[in-house]
Amino acid sequence: MKHSLYYKFILGYLIFGLLGFCAVATVASELTYEQLIKEEAVTLYDEASLLASSYSQVYKGRNLNIASAYPQMEAVAVYLRAEIWVVNRNGTIVVNSNQSRRVGERIEGFDPVFNGNRPYTIGTYNGCFAEDVMTVSAPITGNYTTYGYVLIHLPISQITGSKDRFLNILYIVSGIIFGLSLIILLVFTATVYIPLKKITEAANQYAEGNLKYKTTIHTQDEMGYLAATLNYMSDELDKMEEYQKTFIANISHDFRSPLTSIKGYLEAILDGTIPPEMYEKYLTRVISETDRLNKLTQGLLTLNSLDSKGYLSRTNFDINRVIKDTSASFEGTCDTKNIVLDLTFSETITMVYADLGKIQQVLYNLIDNAIKFSLQDSVIYIQTSVKYEKVFVSVKDTGIGIHVISTEGVGTEFIFSLPRAGVA
Repeated sequence: MKHSLYYKFILGYLIFGLLGFCAVATVASELTYEQLIKEEAVTLYDEASLLASSYSQVYKGRNLNIASAYPQMEAVAVYLRAEIWVVNRNGTIVVNSNQSRRVGERIEGFDPVFNGNRPYTIGTYNGCFAEDVMTVSAPITGNYTTYGYVLIHLPISQITGSKDRFLNILYIVSGIIFGLSLIILLVFTATVYIPLKKITEAANQYAEGNLKYKTTIHTQDEMGYLAATLNYMSDELDKMEEYQKTFIANISHDFRSPLTSIKGYLEAILDGTIPPEMYEKYLTRVISETDRLNKLTQGLLTLNSLDSKGYLSRTNFDINRVIKDTSASFEGTCDTKNIVLDLTFSETITMVYADLGKIQQVLYNLIDNAIKFSLQDSVIYIQTSVKYEKVFVSVKDTGIGIHVISTEGVGTEFIFSLPRAGVA
């Protein structure tokens, strides 16, 4: 990006300007020169024909003085900035618009049809001039006889001068147009390059893990839409990352509780705290905890194929039995802090319709937190009650208090509700 698109565009712009200048300097120059030659040739031939018509009156007997037409010839010569000759059939100069030169001089190699198929010729005219001139001729006729010729010589420098003046104007106009075309470059920079650079920076930030980076492009075009899409994508990725962190933290907590129970029971068996006659009871709890770990693992495999909204597998089960089994897994932890779990149920069997695995996780987390924030020699109250079509489960400790239904220094109570079986 830094050394490709923008610099390629500038390079293309400069190449366009250079090629445009070369086109003007070569093609336009040549075309202009050719067009000026044609136009000057027609103009000179028309003037030569007019002068020849004037001089033909001498040979028709209407004017006996050939020099009488000199003022007209001189005026035309000044107007055309050219030199005009009148020559006889032998090539001798009879009249010259510049009276101080060549009158009476015979032109070496004079050929009245030197033009060929063209109305003009370009050169030094048989060495008569030091520079190239355009020469046109018109015959002087009278009584059906050609008596001489009017020759007009225009220096090529006059034509090239006109060409250069025209091209100078063209160069100036081209330069102005090229300068105005800088607006295109400015528009490209403002609407494409700068936004694209911001979008590239945003992509680099996201690649480095900075998902909170925002692209500040507020235009209503494709660039603005792309920037808004990137910002939305980064927000969603950031939410997903937060979800993953929370998910991992929850999973770690869910795995820690049964592992702690299993470790506690096995250590108690090894160090003799649990007598042999109680092995069956506590090994059964160990198996129950391993089953729970297995369910957690299966749940992870299931979640791996689902989206972040999760998945519920609802069944009918006795919430009282789940509370009893879950509470039993904390026996070792409670004994360490001399904490009593007080279970109170409004009914002997309370059937609910919910996801058994998820409710087990909720109860494990609530009881684990209650034990964590409870003081030595305290009581944690776990209760179920039925109201209309709902079953309410309450976990209340007497610890330092944190949130939900909480009083600082008195304790915290968590309550959640479940639909009764058969009414969901």
